[in-house]
Amino acid sequence: MDTAEFGYAERASRLRGAVVWRHRAQEGGSKRILPDGCMDVIHSPGGLIVAGPDTVAHLTGVPAGSRSVAVRFAPGQGPAVLGVAAHEVRDLRVPLDALWPSDRVRRLTERLDEASDAGAVLESALLAADRAPDPLAPRLLSRLRAGRTVAGIAAEVGLSERQLHRRGLQLYGYGLKTLARILRLGTALDLARGGVAFAAVAVSSGYADQAHLSRDVKALTGVTMQELVHGSGPRQ
Repeated sequence: MDTAEFGYAERASRLRGAVVWRHRAQEGGSKRILPDGCMDVIHSPGGLIVAGPDTVAHLTGVPAGSRSVAVRFAPGQGPAVLGVAAHEVRDLRVPLDALWPSDRVRRLTERLDEASDAGAVLESALLAADRAPDPLAPRLLSRLRAGRTVAGIAAEVGLSERQLHRRGLQLYGYGLKTLARILRLGTALDLARGGVAFAAVAVSSGYADQAHLSRDVKALTGVTMQELVHGSGPRQ
């Protein structure tokens, strides 16, 4: 990880598709967390919480000098580790001891408070809890990212669209149409932050036009693309 005293840094995790991240705020204020289909387990001075998959941007207060370390799961992977359906924590920040035994969480919190590398300790604890994930999760995700329609995916995996919607709720927190919209937002932001003109971003990301891009960005994040590209930092 970056050794800078303040700021954000992340590294790949030993958990499938996950990252370990840490953040120390130099200045206090509010932070805009963008929806990305992921679930996080976050350790901060307030304890251990689970951040569920968001449907829209989540604003959180960040005190100056506050420190956080976390594991962010790839979309669809968190339920196998945490033992909770993703839709049960959608748009929520839930204490980990609401999902795991309180004694277990208390011992883990004590270890994290004392650790020189809290990220490694948290990662190891989550690895120990990891169970075999639903094999459908990465298959659905890859097909959505490839631009397949929900109807086409349902036919390919042998499920009705209603059944597929229920699986999406369990794995990602929402149906595949909503997840596809959130993934498209992430693609658009990556392109825009890389210097691609917004009109070209819209075409490359699958929006009907730049106006469609602008409406969707504002609906999901509460701000404009211009503000996101030039006025916000990393997700955490």
